[in-house]
Amino acid sequence: MSKLSETEQRDWLRLARTENVGPVTFDQLLQRFGSAGKALAALPDLARRGGRPIKLATEAQVDKELADGAALGARLIAACEPDFPQALAALDPPPPVVWTRGRVELLDRPCVAIVGARVASAAGQRFARGLAAELGQSGLVVVSGLARGIDAAAHEGGLPTGTVAVLGGGVDDIYPPQNAELYARIAESGCVVSENEPGRTAVARDFPRRNRIISGLSRAVVVVEAELRSGSLITARLAAEQGREVLAVPGSPLDPRARGTNDLIRQGAALCEGAEDVLRAIEGLRGFREPERRYAAGPGAEPDDELRRRVAALLSPTPVSRDEIVRATGAAAPAVFAALVELSLAGRCELQPGGMVAAS
Repeated sequence: MSKLSETEQRDWLRLARTENVGPVTFDQLLQRFGSAGKALAALPDLARRGGRPIKLATEAQVDKELADGAALGARLIAACEPDFPQALAALDPPPPVVWTRGRVELLDRPCVAIVGARVASAAGQRFARGLAAELGQSGLVVVSGLARGIDAAAHEGGLPTGTVAVLGGGVDDIYPPQNAELYARIAESGCVVSENEPGRTAVARDFPRRNRIISGLSRAVVVVEAELRSGSLITARLAAEQGREVLAVPGSPLDPRARGTNDLIRQGAALCEGAEDVLRAIEGLRGFREPERRYAAGPGAEPDDELRRRVAALLSPTPVSRDEIVRATGAAAPAVFAALVELSLAGRCELQPGGMVAAS
């Protein structure tokens, strides 16, 4: 990996900010064309083949984002650059770019995420704060999402030794507002991370992507309190899919905030009663390996109109494995995936991390 030139960085950012280009599509375009600049040049034709025109991010948008980041003292790092966090680079696929504020070197130290309920009990907050402090004293960086409740308590406990806040909006989107002082302390002595542009206010669809980065940075995710329908359980699911350890703190069956954590334990998550349980869970883990890239469409993998039609007809709102689409068509995998990328660029399907695809 090498640092991008200014022109290459602008191309990366422009491709990442173009509509319908998520991490999976970005990754496949880069494999297919070899550079972000060549992918940008090919996008209008690819989207046209998929059935709809595409609106490219403009040079003015890139100018504004870079200027806004510079005004904050934030740093943009592309997934191909040497300073990109190793744990995130090992995701399949990684976020194309991240913005950071603060001590970026914390992102390459061993990390553990602590997440949980926003409306958390006093006991749950005390446990999260104490657990974070103990893990920090053991050399681990505590990662969370700066939400109220368990997240804020975990950051407070991890501040003296290093904590990372991953935001759903831009790297300057402080939510909730009452965490403004905590945010300022993390930006000064810890690290703030976002894959979105500075100035962006988070919307609902941003939080699953934020949760993917929380788990992706971490060797283990500890859920302290969570109801059965909770964003913290999404983080736990993503962690399991990424090969991370998942731990949960048990609670009273009379407390709705314990139902999610107790259910995680029922499904096989490790029980967490303190820092020793976390340290034991990650003891045998070694670094992160780069994922094996599959289905990159190179020369000769161009789908024809008939294959595009067949692939589109197989899609539904229910996510299915891309392998299933390949099997159902009987066509070569690279050609099928090229068709899926074209349909994705046209806004007709969504390519999801983990090898799933659904109709948009």
